[in-house]
Amino acid sequence: MKHDRQFDPNYGSATEVAPGIRRLTANNPGPFTFFGTNTYLLGTRRLICVDPGPAMPEHVETILRIADGAEIEAILVTHTHVDHSPGARLLKEHCGAPIVGCGPHKPARALGENEINPLDASGDKLHQPDRLLGDGDIFAASELRLETVGTPGHTANHLCFAIEGTQLLLSADHVMGWATSVVAPPDGNMRDYMASIDTLLKRSENIYLPGHGGAVADALTYVEALKQHRLKRESAILDQLAGAEKTIQEIVAALYADIDPALHPAAGLSVFAHLEDLSGRDLVTPTPALTLGARYRASA
Repeated sequence: MKHDRQFDPNYGSATEVAPGIRRLTANNPGPFTFFGTNTYLLGTRRLICVDPGPAMPEHVETILRIADGAEIEAILVTHTHVDHSPGARLLKEHCGAPIVGCGPHKPARALGENEINPLDASGDKLHQPDRLLGDGDIFAASELRLETVGTPGHTANHLCFAIEGTQLLLSADHVMGWATSVVAPPDGNMRDYMASIDTLLKRSENIYLPGHGGAVADALTYVEALKQHRLKRESAILDQLAGAEKTIQEIVAALYADIDPALHPAAGLSVFAHLEDLSGRDLVTPTPALTLGARYRASA
């Protein structure tokens, strides 16, 4: 599938992405964040701030400067990775607005014996919303109505938000145009992620505003391509295990030979997520147990 990696982060300034919607990109670039985390200001006279980003006082100062005295009525958080939610607490200290949206951070499943969570440091374990939103809940503020769309997979508590009366969906890290989302057990879950992809395909919104990178136009076509990409990856993993027992590292070396080796650890997490799903469906057997270091074979 084709990704769009053309993006101007416009650090320190706002980019209008739709009438009454501005994007501010935090200056926290990296292999998982692209140019940085996108914060959105919804509204004009009164505002909703979506995902104030990491614990970066300078980014919070930018949010307040761009708000230019307009009241921030609510701070909306999509999920609890440290590049998205800690800034909410800093912003609340300045404006007093309630933190609304996803619940506290939690893994998709418990750790197995001797298993280490490779993304443990990425979870914001201090997040506590003033108001918890769940799938189907309507949140009204700043003369806007947003429908909550539960999309677990990237994290167990991941939420998207559809802006009523528009074709716009705030897709956070579930769907991004610059790359596929990282799904890494035990924080993430591939089966949940694929079910959430199907949830979005049943909806009508066709322009996505993601947590990193630029807007995704013709989003439903892109999401269908994303689904097929994941299914093809699953088939390729099964092909690798046909008549052979392999480690995740061996699978990654075969399937991701054309990408920067520096990205292989992230690819390994994605392969692990697929293997966890395949194991749950009795299509793959791990030895000795379901871990990143196990050996895997196709089940008889």
